[in-house]
Amino acid sequence: MPIYEYVCDACGFEKDVIQKMSAEPLKDCPSCQASAFRKRISAAGFRLAGSGWYETDFKTGSKKNLVDKGQSPKTESAAG
Repeated sequence: MPIYEYVCDACGFEKDVIQKMSAEPLKDCPSCQASAFRKRISAAGFRLAGSGWYETDFKTGSKKNLVDKGQSPKTESAAG
C-alpha cells in the first residue's frame, strides 16, 4: 500500500498515512478536528533510472534477456 503525506491547512499538522489507493482521502485533521486535512503532492522516494536495471538485477541463469554482443536492441516506432 502506498504512503500518502497529509497536511492540515488550519493548524499545519503533518502526517504520513498508509492507505489503499481505493480508499477515500482523509478530511478531518487528527490534531485539531478541522475539515482542512488534505493530501500533499510529493515526489517518490526512489527513481528507477538507467538502462537494463531489470534485465540484470532480478533474473538469474538462463532467464536473463540480455542482447547478444554485436546485435543492436529492437526499438519501437513512435507512431506504433
